[in-house]
Amino acid sequence: MKKVGNHTSFSRIIMFCLAFSLSFSLSVFAQDAPPADAAVAAPAVADAGADAGAGDPVKGKELFNTLCAACHKLDAKATGPALRNVAEKHDREWLYSWIKNSSAMIKAGDPVAVKLFNENNQSVMTAFPQLSNQDIDNILAYTSQPAEVSAPTPVPGGVPVASDNGINNALILGALVLVLVVLIVMLALVNKTLKKVAAANGIEVEKPESSVSLWQAYAKNQFLVLVTAILLLLSASYFLYGYLMQIGVDQGYEPIQPIHFSHKIHAGDNGVDCKYCHSSARVSKHSGIPSLNVCMNCHKNIAEFQGDKDSTYVEYSKEFYTAEIQKLYDAVGWDKATQTYTGKQKPVKWVRIHNLPDFVYFNHAQHVSVAGVECQTCHGPVETFEIMKQHSSLTMGWCINCHRETDVKIEGNAYYEKIHDELAKKYGVTKLTAANMGGTECGKCHY
Repeated sequence: MKKVGNHTSFSRIIMFCLAFSLSFSLSVFAQDAPPADAAVAAPAVADAGADAGAGDPVKGKELFNTLCAACHKLDAKATGPALRNVAEKHDREWLYSWIKNSSAMIKAGDPVAVKLFNENNQSVMTAFPQLSNQDIDNILAYTSQPAEVSAPTPVPGGVPVASDNGINNALILGALVLVLVVLIVMLALVNKTLKKVAAANGIEVEKPESSVSLWQAYAKNQFLVLVTAILLLLSASYFLYGYLMQIGVDQGYEPIQPIHFSHKIHAGDNGVDCKYCHSSARVSKHSGIPSLNVCMNCHKNIAEFQGDKDSTYVEYSKEFYTAEIQKLYDAVGWDKATQTYTGKQKPVKWVRIHNLPDFVYFNHAQHVSVAGVECQTCHGPVETFEIMKQHSSLTMGWCINCHRETDVKIEGNAYYEKIHDELAKKYGVTKLTAANMGGTECGKCHY
């Protein structure tokens, strides 16, 4: 009986077919998608009335954002009424007098002024005597502009049409799967036929000769067994030590909070100072969680997220952010329709992120006010965080390294001048680190 080697591997043929199918599918998907149909242009909106044409809406928008936006919105009630098309509701001369000095008109008993005053919780409007009639015309021109409405793309017949690209991809994937199945079946049949032909002709496929087991040869070598045992013991100790050292280290911890707060929008785009919200960091051991009253300082008049279509910080929809502001209103009991507090409050169960062990003492005021350490030094670039997380490891080694590398700022700080001069002479240096001034003593952080 003849013996031949198995030169044609069945697995190699299958791998070749898979590679060919994948290369074909990638070449198909690399083609450009067909251009989408152009959207139907929305009809032009009618121009504003003749009265609004007396002013410049561009200049009016600047004045509105500077002087009026704190208490008024265009399409919703805030501290004052909505101002969209206010020029059509009142006489222009009356508006001149009202904007320049509303209190005088109320005291004079003007019926329209008194009614407007009572309808808005008797909130006194700031007087703007510095505004000229032309400035007011500009503001009224801005408020008379029609609201922007983003119309959805019309669908023929009112029935959503599936994307042609999606249909083509599905068909191509189905065809590739079918081709792959046919190839596998064909190769199986060919392999079966070849075995029958070989058996009919008395050909036997040569099998490799049996050899000594590698495991048996290894077990007989005592030196290799000893070295392997030592290496396994050292490796296990190394990984066990690394695992134990990570217990309690929550670097990268990023919990979901009950109310979504974007540091990227507040501290980044709007430039809100960290210590405006975390004011206790200046004078207290803890930085503190800002009270909701601090939030309401701004959000009493910011009920809807405006955003900017050209900004890169908006990772969620405007509706999402507006809904989160509504959660704030529900928590403090604020009715944005009536601009009053209802008295029904709900506690917000914030999830704590930074948490040091009880045996560790850390004082924010000592670092922020005395040492002048920036918040980003420990908490990272929070102005880029959409969701707040623990940036640093906050381990003892991390703190000690900071004390060893950070020079003490003594400029304008009389607290350190005397001790700095004495220690500088002692160590023969001009700059002292926190470690030189006792920043690595155990009693500084453990008491």
